[in-house]
Amino acid sequence: MSTQSTPAEVSMETIVALCKRRGFIFQSSEIYGGLNGFFDYGPLGSEMKKNIRDCWWNDMVRRRDDIVGIESSIIMHPKVWEASGHIAGFTDPLVDCKASKQRYRADQLFFSPVVVDGKTVGYVSALEGENTAAELQSAAETLKRKKAIQGELAPVQPKDLTEAQPDEIPLIPSPATGEPGSLTPPRAFNMMFETYVGALRDASAVAYLRPETAQGMFVDFKNVVDTGRVKLPFGIAQVGKSFRNEITPRNFIFRSREFEQMEMEYFIHEDADWAQCHKDWIEWCRQWLISIGLPDSHLSLYDHPKAKLSFYSKGTTDIMFKYPFGVQELWGIAARGNYDLTQHAEASGKPQEIFDEATKKKFVPHVIEPAVGTDRIFLAALCAAYAEEQVTDEKGNTETRIVLRLSPRIAPVKVAVLPLLKNKEALVGRAQELYKKIKRKYTAFYDESGAIGRRYRRQDEIGTPWCVTIDFDTIEKDGTFTLRDRDTMQQTRITEAELFALLEEKVY
Repeated sequence: MSTQSTPAEVSMETIVALCKRRGFIFQSSEIYGGLNGFFDYGPLGSEMKKNIRDCWWNDMVRRRDDIVGIESSIIMHPKVWEASGHIAGFTDPLVDCKASKQRYRADQLFFSPVVVDGKTVGYVSALEGENTAAELQSAAETLKRKKAIQGELAPVQPKDLTEAQPDEIPLIPSPATGEPGSLTPPRAFNMMFETYVGALRDASAVAYLRPETAQGMFVDFKNVVDTGRVKLPFGIAQVGKSFRNEITPRNFIFRSREFEQMEMEYFIHEDADWAQCHKDWIEWCRQWLISIGLPDSHLSLYDHPKAKLSFYSKGTTDIMFKYPFGVQELWGIAARGNYDLTQHAEASGKPQEIFDEATKKKFVPHVIEPAVGTDRIFLAALCAAYAEEQVTDEKGNTETRIVLRLSPRIAPVKVAVLPLLKNKEALVGRAQELYKKIKRKYTAFYDESGAIGRRYRRQDEIGTPWCVTIDFDTIEKDGTFTLRDRDTMQQTRITEAELFALLEEKVY
């Protein structure tokens, strides 16, 4: 059997269709028309997401001596969000289209003047995307033709709507209608979900669903120090749901309104070399992504310009990933100084200091914060793993094989157990025996329906690394069975002990 890979770029439409077809992800409340920005993880998706979460927790917390974990509440005292600055400043710039009633994030809506022979003859607009500049240029050329204007068209100069002058906004067309005059000036829109705690529905009962998990680590800092026997440098890690009322959720699960974060706050001495610590954590995070199967070729680093950093930030670097819709932020690693602990100390009146035995002084530790979304890693892993191959069998027949080359660490199913025939009791009995043994520790799948080749294809499409086939040699000869590798499709004879040794080595 031979294969020929087709390295064509995977599209988001392909990934979304696979997720629905194979039970990775469904639209939330789909039978009622869905709810924009919310998703449900199906049988395979929930397994894979748990594997990502478990890998991160094991590597970040359990296999390190300097990091402990907590699980803080989703709803916290509203003063937490006052102190952190979220109530006053957790906003995105919002633009309304008065004609279509559509809403846009101003920093994701781009425009450009159309300049012919040095004179502005109109404006064009486009939503942010991989080819925004090309879309604007094409729209400018179309506008020039429609107005029958002669002369040389200058290249477009894309800017987002936050950069538009007040007198330009009425001239910029809405993406929804294509006509100018309906866009409002950008205004601040707070993304926090508001709710009430208790029986009252007044200002005293207002609370918020957390927009990030980080503040839980900061407000529990002293509790951890007092009970956890930790010494600087040390970290506090947490995995949990966060909620942001995004203006325009998009790109499937990349930007949604309910999502899961994996964050860690690494506390260091105020005199420590924060830049080196920051650099070390950037590399740790990059190597971890590679360890779960993301290709190094799809990863890059983006250092935030000093002019765009928060006033308290010493530096922020994003690990970027090449998604089908462009290179986007995957993991942010920020050096936040002692801002957060200081804010909570001032707001609560409770000191957030550590006593330094060497200098006999108290100080507020500084922090390095690696923060990543589980859902974004999930999407990145699917996009990187998806492949289509032309497979030719021994008879010369060719078909397309869809395969997910997921790392065994995060694959939703580790092993599929397949009896060669379902009507042979000895084969089925041995297969069931092995299947039950595997399931004690690993996620396995038992399948006796259909031709063996078709069963292999089904497992390829969901990313199962290995298939075990129980055949007549298994029960009549030496007890070994056939192990088929997903990526190479090579088949070898293997013993039960060798199978479990393989799983122990590869799934850790």
